Amino acid sequence: MNVSTMQARDSHASADDIQDGPVLLSASTITGDDVYNMQDEELGRIQDVMLDIKDGNIRYVVLASGGFLGLGDRLFAVPWKALRHDKINKRFTLDVDVERLKNAPGFDKDQWPNMADATWNATVESFYTR
Repeated sequence: MNVSTMQARDSHASADDIQDGPVLLSASTITGDDVYNMQDEELGRIQDVMLDIKDGNIRYVVLASGGFLGLGDRLFAVPWKALRHDKINKRFTLDVDVERLKNAPGFDKDQWPNMADATWNATVESFYTR
């Protein structure tokens, strides 16, 4: 991690953290960030960010979970709106317990789903909607 990335990581923000105006971050700034659940259990790390280029918004983050040093990871598309930023611990939280995540719609690193498919999208969105 280079110095500019570390400085950018210190400036993470979410809608709850913003006081005055918008804050912009590069996707590479949050890539690699840890994701924990509300019980303070590590769920994985952000591997990628999926942008909806039609709407100009982040649609999903790709969460890598369950592997060791990147090997054997299972990937999950987590809706951006399901994540909350934990600026104190410089990580993200997701309100899903470890056992529930094991049953989430996931995919293999070599077989990504068509994330533009409406049926797939509805399945993923409904899984993380509470």
